[in-house]
Parts: sequence; C-alpha cells; structure tokens
Amino acid sequence: MSSPLERAARALCELAGNPPGATMDGKPLWQDYLPEVRAVLSAIREPSESMERAGWTADLPFTPSIKVGTIWQSMIDAMLKEGA
Repeated sequence: MSSPLERAARALCELAGNPPGATMDGKPLWQDYLPEVRAVLSAIREPSESMERAGWTADLPFTPSIKVGTIWQSMIDAMLKEGA
C-alpha cells in the first residue's frame, strides 16, 4: 500500500485533470504535488479542540490535560517524514 503522502499527491494530481499513471520526463507526475501535500499537512498539524474531543475515545469525561492532540501531531509528523 502506498503512503498517505503518495495517495494525497496522486489525488491532487488527478483533481488537476491528469490521468492516473501520468508521467513527465519519465517521472510520475503525482510527485510534483508532494510540496502541496506537505504544506497542507503542516497547516493542519495543530488539532482544534473539537478534533481533540472527537479523538477522545475513553469512557470518561473529556479531559484536556490528556493530550489527544499529541497523538494527532505525532501522526502528522510521521506522515511528513515518509518519503522525505
């Protein structure tokens, strides 16, 4: 399975009207969209409070001191490191 970065870049490439598997100068065209994907991931790295609440799955009242957002940030950071 491809990485989330690759899947997002491929989706942007197709959204721009390029066919799946398109290449330019022998390189997959979707790779040109990686900077945009990285910019979006960097922009959404900080979760909102409502996102943290949605990520709270314990059968307990929401507790802001338990940093659900830290998990989100770690996941975004891991995606940004893929294929770096």
